[in-house]
Amino acid sequence: MAGEYADDATETDDETVELPSDKVADLVEYIVCGLVADEDAVSLDVTDREGGALIEVSCAEEDAGRIIGKRGRTIKAIRTLARALGSRVGTSVEVEVAE
Repeated sequence: MAGEYADDATETDDETVELPSDKVADLVEYIVCGLVADEDAVSLDVTDREGGALIEVSCAEEDAGRIIGKRGRTIKAIRTLARALGSRVGTSVEVEVAE
């Protein structure tokens, strides 16, 4: 389902702290949901780790080709945008399509 994150935010003393990777995940989700036919099947698994974050995109099997694109051009463009935003917010980001 769109908008589900594994490591969405860190809670401390009744406050929710948004991680830099959350902003990048929001961008990736927005782009991917615009490409696919079944938005409800889209989910992102964000794994924050030392030195950066990994965003794994899961979707309906028939939509994977739309995300990857011809010769991988679409996913390459998504990765480029995610890395650009990641550098602005201070984190490195990798984007993968889960199969």
